[in-house]
Amino acid sequence: MADERLDAGGSIERRTIEVIPDAERHGTPVSQFTLWFGANMQITAVVDGALAVVFGADALWAIVGLLVGNVLGGIVMALHSAQGPRLGLPQMISSRAQFGVFGAVLPLLLVVVMYLGFAATGTVLAGQAVNKILHIDNPAVGILVFGALTAVVAVTGYRLIHVVGRIATVVGVIGFTYLGIRLFTEYDVSAYLGVKSFDMVTFVLAISLGAGWQLTFGPYVADYSRYLPRSTSDRTTFLATFAGSVLGSQWSMTFGALVAAVAGKAFLGNQVGFIGELAGPSALALLIYLVIVVGKLTVNCLNAYGGFMSILTSVTAFNRQSRTTPFARAAYIVGFTAVSMLVAIGASADFLGNFKNFVLTLLMVFTPWSAINLIDYYLISRERIDIPALYDPDGRYGRWNVTALACYVLGVLAQIPFLAQQLYTGPITEKLGGADVSWIVGIVFTAAIYYPLARRTSNPPDRMIYPAGTVVSAEDQTRARTNL
Repeated sequence: MADERLDAGGSIERRTIEVIPDAERHGTPVSQFTLWFGANMQITAVVDGALAVVFGADALWAIVGLLVGNVLGGIVMALHSAQGPRLGLPQMISSRAQFGVFGAVLPLLLVVVMYLGFAATGTVLAGQAVNKILHIDNPAVGILVFGALTAVVAVTGYRLIHVVGRIATVVGVIGFTYLGIRLFTEYDVSAYLGVKSFDMVTFVLAISLGAGWQLTFGPYVADYSRYLPRSTSDRTTFLATFAGSVLGSQWSMTFGALVAAVAGKAFLGNQVGFIGELAGPSALALLIYLVIVVGKLTVNCLNAYGGFMSILTSVTAFNRQSRTTPFARAAYIVGFTAVSMLVAIGASADFLGNFKNFVLTLLMVFTPWSAINLIDYYLISRERIDIPALYDPDGRYGRWNVTALACYVLGVLAQIPFLAQQLYTGPITEKLGGADVSWIVGIVFTAAIYYPLARRTSNPPDRMIYPAGTVVSAEDQTRARTNL
């Protein structure tokens, strides 16, 4: 049994894609707040917020747009998180209920690409901070050191990731508060606010950057709420996740927008170095570099852990296994991290431009997925899932759900005329003056076509069906009847 559980001492996590038994559930929703707050108080979120200003928005309107986007995207992200305690499953395993056991692999492949992209861009920035600490100029050294730290924490698993998240929350609040004070004492920040008139194109870009940041957490957010006791309410899980993610990201992005406004070109080519210089004396700069490393470590572990879960979910769809060995688990994570380091080492010099296009492209492929998952879970299945069938291609959900897959593809294709990318600008986007509203089209269009079709074709159980031997409380039985 030791190899099949997460022991009380917090050693290496043993669970992978199987249901978390009630006896191993622990923690409170506060852990979700600290995890997601800490994961968002980090340098990549700062850069994400800076992008709106870099690409033309006034700092004030950029901050407002980022807030709108974070709130809208945070609602969707937290709705995914609320599924965790009830199901006890990784997010992408539960998506087999919508797409089929084999069909869920299609969006999973895109999820893995997303994890690699975020892990690589984060490693580039964290590697710069490591090099500053070690006084080394070779970018590869910092990337390799940070990648090794990521692999160690991600292999250890859920508990250590939460510990790092709590540390990142504390040091992030202290570090970013100090940096905010330094920014306002070193620069006349108010002189950079409201200097440009309102521009719809850059305002929509700011909204998209905020929403995109939140929505990309959707495919793995439930991986971290699934260990909460089954009795944890959806509302509490939702609010804790939403508050942590939105507050942390908005704080970082607001700081990024202000830094980009006052620093201009000094920030564009040296994001980490400028933050260190802003900190002041070398001793304080060293501490800020450590804050950057700890913050990036939290979210990079989420990326490595999520990438492993997605790869494993894809593989087990075809070999019909519901778990894997600790050695195989470690090999998946180390392999994923190694690839992300190679991508980081070979990253383009146009970091900011490529990062913007990367985030907006992710919006295009994940908004339809989120729409299908949430509509099915909350409105069609009404929180009733046949969990054993998620691991059986011949079960209730089958191999491929043609309805969901067709709606997903159509949801992606419907966004093309509304895109505003470096390589392609859609015809409708040009008529809108360049504003990219593709992700809004993706959510609305996918929901509009999927809901009526799913009502006719879906076959949800009349109650939650748990694996054999699962003891269901009276409260959960009552809840299941309430959702009928």
